[in-house]
Amino acid sequence: MANRKRRSSSTTRALLVTVLVVVGIILLLMYLKRQNQTAAPEITGFNYLPSVHNGFVVQHQHYTLSYVEEHEQAEWVAYELTEAEVRSNVADRTDDFREDPFIVTGSASLNDYRRSGYDRGHLAPAGDMGFSQEAMSESFFMSNMSPQNRAFNRGVWKDLEEDVRDWAVANSSLYVVTGPVFGSNPKKIGENGVSVPDYYYKVLLDYQEPEVKAIAFLLPNENASESPRAFAESIDNIEAYTGVDFFPELPDELEEKLESNTSTEGWF
Repeated sequence: MANRKRRSSSTTRALLVTVLVVVGIILLLMYLKRQNQTAAPEITGFNYLPSVHNGFVVQHQHYTLSYVEEHEQAEWVAYELTEAEVRSNVADRTDDFREDPFIVTGSASLNDYRRSGYDRGHLAPAGDMGFSQEAMSESFFMSNMSPQNRAFNRGVWKDLEEDVRDWAVANSSLYVVTGPVFGSNPKKIGENGVSVPDYYYKVLLDYQEPEVKAIAFLLPNENASESPRAFAESIDNIEAYTGVDFFPELPDELEEKLESNTSTEGWF
């Protein structure tokens, strides 16, 4: 009789342990499912840089560019802009415009822009680089400049740059690519022959869940009364104009979906 009681007690304990283990596994699976639904995708090591069409790549500390000697400016400038960087506005504007010592063929100079009638327009804006004095100073390399119509630079282009900073805060981070679009026979300024673009583009990728999205803008290098929203474009069209492949490391299906999109939903 005592042996039967011990066996019954042992069986009960084994059953209880089994039930607890099963319940624990179920709770763990529910937790992991919830985490997968809410967590951002792992993007460590994601190379967001575009392809090189005509230039050569120069890596600065806080942005990367592809420099085109023919036009004496970058075909694109790319960087990640985070919410923390936008909010950490600790560096004053330096205005230390200077030639880029990392351009082996020699970058455009200050003299190229003097009395040209064009602004030294930032591709990576100084306003995006206020999180450190080094980043701010780097933004004034002449390789980051492009001849911009003054009303354009101080109007709709400035508005778009401010929108980008707002979106970086709203989405935690953005990948930003900016560059010029040239006509078949662009106007030249200065002794170095700096090309004047007909248009400028800005391509944005929000690679964070729950809504991975992308948008592009193509703006004529002239005064405009419209808001940036009026110049929304698909990334596919920007690629056709420039010959640059944006975000080539995205999975093909996602790249096709994002780069054909022209909707501004989720941005404005």
